[in-house]
Amino acid sequence: MQHDTIAVVDFGGQYAHLIATKVRRLRVLAEIRQPEDPIEKFAGYKGVILSGSPALASQGEDDDFTKAIFDLPVPILGFCFGHQEIAKHYGGTVIHGGREWGRADMRIARPHPLFKGCGEVEQVFMSHFDSVVSVGPDFEELGYTTLGEGGHSHRFAAIGSDKLKRYGFQYHAEVDDTTHGGEMIANFVLDICGCKPSWTMEQYLEEQIEAVRKQVGDNSVFLLASGGVDSTVAAKLFGLAIGADRLHLLHVDNGLMRKGESAAVITMYKEMGLGRNLHFIDATDDFLGALAGVVEPERKRRIIGDTFVAVFEREAKRLGIEGHLLGQGTIYPDTIESGATRRADTIKTHHNRVPIIEAMIQAGKVVEPLSELYKVEVRELGERLGIPHDALWRHPFPGPGLGVRVLCSNGQADRAGIDALQTQVQALAAPFGLEARVLPIKSVGVKADLRSYEHPVVLTGDLPWDRLQEAVGSILKQVQGINRCLWNLGPQMFADAQPLPATMTKDRLDLCREADAIVMDGLRRHGIYDQVWQCPTALVPLSVDGKGRELVVVRPIQSERAMTATAANLPQALVAELRRDLLVLPGVSALAYDLTSKPPGTIEWE
Repeated sequence: MQHDTIAVVDFGGQYAHLIATKVRRLRVLAEIRQPEDPIEKFAGYKGVILSGSPALASQGEDDDFTKAIFDLPVPILGFCFGHQEIAKHYGGTVIHGGREWGRADMRIARPHPLFKGCGEVEQVFMSHFDSVVSVGPDFEELGYTTLGEGGHSHRFAAIGSDKLKRYGFQYHAEVDDTTHGGEMIANFVLDICGCKPSWTMEQYLEEQIEAVRKQVGDNSVFLLASGGVDSTVAAKLFGLAIGADRLHLLHVDNGLMRKGESAAVITMYKEMGLGRNLHFIDATDDFLGALAGVVEPERKRRIIGDTFVAVFEREAKRLGIEGHLLGQGTIYPDTIESGATRRADTIKTHHNRVPIIEAMIQAGKVVEPLSELYKVEVRELGERLGIPHDALWRHPFPGPGLGVRVLCSNGQADRAGIDALQTQVQALAAPFGLEARVLPIKSVGVKADLRSYEHPVVLTGDLPWDRLQEAVGSILKQVQGINRCLWNLGPQMFADAQPLPATMTKDRLDLCREADAIVMDGLRRHGIYDQVWQCPTALVPLSVDGKGRELVVVRPIQSERAMTATAANLPQALVAELRRDLLVLPGVSALAYDLTSKPPGTIEWE
């Protein structure tokens, strides 16, 4: 069946595939195209959407794309960088300045088909360094935002030319934080482009089964099955595509698992009928030996990925199936955050995107049927495959496991410029009645599609949730050099925060495992496990009492696709229980609640 199709041009922004996902949710097929693709590749599309990018349009970066796209006789819509390139191409001006982060209110200048079903003021999601400050003669301003308490106007948040059928949004309509972004995309795809909704998830499943069969041929697949949602859905899909006889599952206990995780996973797979060729190996010594003395986060991720492959190859040889293809449940956020597209900035390297895996991919030895899906699509696919609800709605757990939640340190404080940051942050926190402390460590974040490696700040004081979020938003938007805000759950402000020398040890992992188990049990006991999308518990080697004990950070979030996230508001009764139960653990000196959205903070700390 021939479907109306939208081309999504991927300039390397985090959200290009999320745009395609939003289009597919409309039952309209979307295909990813590269900016340098020859114009012939764009034949037959009903419309084009240009994604964001880590590049700066104001500096002419990434300006070597196929400009003939603009000569296509179909509507074109640009987001962020794409919006700026449309403005430039048709006579507008883009400058480096006027940056905006996170949620903003956009006032719609006049009724327009793009905003059918929207209000006069819409919440939109911004993440940009560059801004459009003028448009060409055929264009008009369709929307603008206001900034700060003074309400200063930020022009050209939305622009358009009905004559040329060219439109641009400075904001990211594709992320869930743009309240009616889905409606705006639908208005463009269904009304302006005239697409007919005929593409379904059933067809996508059929296509993936056929693609797996084509790639695997007469071979077999050896899948590293962690027990998470992604690998479980991949296992079920592989079984359907090639049959249980040609599918081997290997569950590796890498010593970085949650409390009781491996035993529960083995039981789950057997109950799902996936136990026929299910193999188990306890490789704790392999992983902890390889990680001994290692501190740097990216190096840890690469070691974990390399060790997974080494264990895979060793076990495959032992089982006599070393010629099988490697199956992975990789989903798109793993790929894009690792900088796997030509233009994408490396936000963090995922264990299934380390160089050894990349080399295997290039050699055609890796099969990844979920690699262009987001978590919500993976779960929908799993439901269609008949996987039980409890297996599909487990909280996501990173492939490197607690390896990215037990942070390591050489014990050296990072205090460069911290005094100036402290002054700025405290000035913003004081009007809210909060005391602030910039921590002498850094964590990974993401700003305008680029990795940021900046300081967290901890806030002390009791405020209602909305006021606390307002304070956090004010600090993160106005202070450069800060990408994470924590709420101190201890009895007093951190008196003397000092980094501790710490590496990956069994004792530290056991401490993090116990803290994580307490948090997970609390979520279930209060009946909110399914309401909170994910809740990492991190162990941070930071002493606040001079006794060498560490900081535990709890990070409950709301998200659908992992590309953006907001802090989840836990019941006060649960917060009180966490204070009681976590602060008494041996080795714990402080407890904090991570209030940061993504961006600017990533979900995990490393």
